[in-house]
Amino acid sequence: MAAPILLDTCAAIWIANGDRIAPEALERLADAREAGQPIHVCPMTAWEIGQLVASRRIALAQSPAGWFRALTGLPGIALAPMPPDLLIDASFLPDEPPRDPVDRIMIAAARHHGYQLMTRDRQILAFAARGHLQAIAC
Repeated sequence: MAAPILLDTCAAIWIANGDRIAPEALERLADAREAGQPIHVCPMTAWEIGQLVASRRIALAQSPAGWFRALTGLPGIALAPMPPDLLIDASFLPDEPPRDPVDRIMIAAARHHGYQLMTRDRQILAFAARGHLQAIAC
């Protein structure tokens, strides 16, 4: 059985909107659902959605809080736990991780819980390609 999936914020947005994602990513999501594995969302996604709306980079039909509640209320979606040691781990990632603090927290969450991080972020995918993270390009 494949490792559980954690959605990066970009992946969560595209999936929630029904946007096009890579065929392999769709297959991995279907496999997870079939196996009864929840698809995880990081609590930091709530903050990023708020920031994206506040800066007018995205528009939502509902409030950011409502959008996040709807996302985490979907069948098969679970909120990823964020214990303090995970947040500390984000400060001590190996090699040269992305500089973005939220990306570092998502990476630390994936590493801590053994998740595969689904993303299109090139820096995260490069970090994964160097063997520091399991990732799925979407």
